[in-house]
Amino acid sequence: MHKPLAERIRPSSLEDYISQEHLVGPNGALTAQFNSDMLSSMIFWGPPGTGKTTLASIIANTSERPFYTLSAVDSGVAAVREVINRAKKSDDLFAVKNPILFIDEIHRFSKSQQDSLLGAVEKGWITLIGATTENPSFEVIPALLSRCQVYVLKPFSKSDLEALLERAIKTDEVLLQKKINLKETEALLRLSGGDARKLLNILELVVLSEKSDDVEITNDIVQNKVQKNTVLYDKAGEQHYDIISAFIKSIRGSDPNAAVYWLARMIEGGEDVKFIARRMLILASEDIGNANPTALVLANSTFQAVNTIGYPEARIILSQCAIYLASSAKSNASYKSIGAAQQTVRQTGDLSVPLSIRNAPTKLMKELGYGEDYQYAHNYEGNFVPHEFLPEEIKGTTFYKPGKNKRESALRNYLKDLWKDKYDF
Repeated sequence: MHKPLAERIRPSSLEDYISQEHLVGPNGALTAQFNSDMLSSMIFWGPPGTGKTTLASIIANTSERPFYTLSAVDSGVAAVREVINRAKKSDDLFAVKNPILFIDEIHRFSKSQQDSLLGAVEKGWITLIGATTENPSFEVIPALLSRCQVYVLKPFSKSDLEALLERAIKTDEVLLQKKINLKETEALLRLSGGDARKLLNILELVVLSEKSDDVEITNDIVQNKVQKNTVLYDKAGEQHYDIISAFIKSIRGSDPNAAVYWLARMIEGGEDVKFIARRMLILASEDIGNANPTALVLANSTFQAVNTIGYPEARIILSQCAIYLASSAKSNASYKSIGAAQQTVRQTGDLSVPLSIRNAPTKLMKELGYGEDYQYAHNYEGNFVPHEFLPEEIKGTTFYKPGKNKRESALRNYLKDLWKDKYDF
């Protein structure tokens, strides 16, 4: 069977492993574990094609431990228990190192599947290495997450990807049969989206589709070859982020027709309903916000509903929410305001809370002036009285700038009437 290029040149040692210096470099977070051979259970979190599976394989090779691998897509609780039982049998007086169990796409494991791992991880029968493209805080149960170290893998840099291309051309036995001139790399890098596996797949596609033994790779050639060989949606990674990006941008751009199309692409590809619903929940606040606060309520209800119902009926709820969000007024004012406030915090540090709005639970604090001169808003007409709530150094700073839509225009007028010229409303 023909192995893909990415599989053929998969590195087997850290010396050949490209990128992730923060993990496996001289001062990397994992380097000390390698050197001491004291491995803890861990979860690798990062985008597709950043070397999660490869790194797990290298760890197994260098530590000389038994290596078991499962995919969350096609492994149930029975498969997990079978591997654990095999690992337990090797946990005898003569066993020096416990086996490694690598679970790809661990975010797709159900709660019961994850529960079945707890005892084996806690007792040290296995060292678990999980790989996920999703935030483990959302997808891994707390009991299992607390027993694992989470390591974030960064996207490949341009130089990393170019080094990977050069190594493939110089070392792969199939590519060596052709004389390859890598004239331009921009299209290869752009179409791969930083996914090393996808980059190598595209390179192999371009090279093997040329009948001549002399192959010159240019941006135009790459673009033409890829357009003729568009792959289907792959929830495991290939187009995973491209499709969700198109879906979110269609909703942000107020196009319900495009939003439903990209939603259908994900549904037909078997995408996780939680993944889709969570992205809409984030968008409801980031891109709609106070232009229509009901959007967040509906998106949250959608997230809860599809978790309960699942496919195929969940597609109806997802469609309703996507169309509502796409058809709603838009504002990113709340998103921009917290960004601006965080930037100010980073620049100005921990400024003192004004004495008048500090908590004063003790007599000493009251004597020191904590809470003095605080004016309780509800004691005044309209439940408002002008007061200074920001630190002295940044008073009058405007972080929230209401968007230009009907609802936020009303908010702007209301706030302007209260604060007059104090803030830039």
